[in-house]
Amino acid sequence: MEALTLILDPLRQIAQTGGPVVVVLMAVAVLTLAVAFYKTWQFWMAAVGRHADLSLAVSAWDCGDSATARAALERSNSYLVPVMAMAMAAPADSVQRLQAEAETQFAKLESGFRLLDSVAQLAPLLGLFGTVLGMIEAFQSLQAAGAQVDPSILAGGIWVALLTTAVGLVVAMPTAVILSWFEQRMEAERVFADTAILTVLHPGGGRTAVLPDAVSGMEPANG
Repeated sequence: MEALTLILDPLRQIAQTGGPVVVVLMAVAVLTLAVAFYKTWQFWMAAVGRHADLSLAVSAWDCGDSATARAALERSNSYLVPVMAMAMAAPADSVQRLQAEAETQFAKLESGFRLLDSVAQLAPLLGLFGTVLGMIEAFQSLQAAGAQVDPSILAGGIWVALLTTAVGLVVAMPTAVILSWFEQRMEAERVFADTAILTVLHPGGGRTAVLPDAVSGMEPANG
């Protein structure tokens, strides 16, 4: 309980000092963190980047060993299993249909990306908006002081106003990094899926280039 109080007290002080704009930015930060955790969990459950068994199935199919390919496909927990199973039963001219099926799977994994992108772009602008409002208030206070101008009034108003910009950047920068990582993972998934689909539709006697380590950059655990 004391640890929670130690965390919440500085946040409460920042919110009170920065005003409603900072409160909005803090709420956006909580939402962004929740989305990031959810997407990470979703990627893990879908076995994104972990296609060892799936890659083995494609390689076996490429070599003409359909029994091994189907057995490896059944062991895999990758979200691309339905697409590869469809590819193994489809004619060679079904590339576009299979790519469309893969895109359907990708769309599920990419849900929420638009929100993260909006936060990364709008959080600095929202912080700047708070700074402008704070500067207006600071200069109004300076004008109200009249001839008895105290530089501390202006200085205090300025640092409080700049606090919103700082909070906006603190929210935006990690969000942009997280979104970039997610998008890089999905780009690798598209390369893997396209290569696997073409290999299954046009087997070439073991010359497949579907290598999970090279494509995904992650350990090929749990297929």
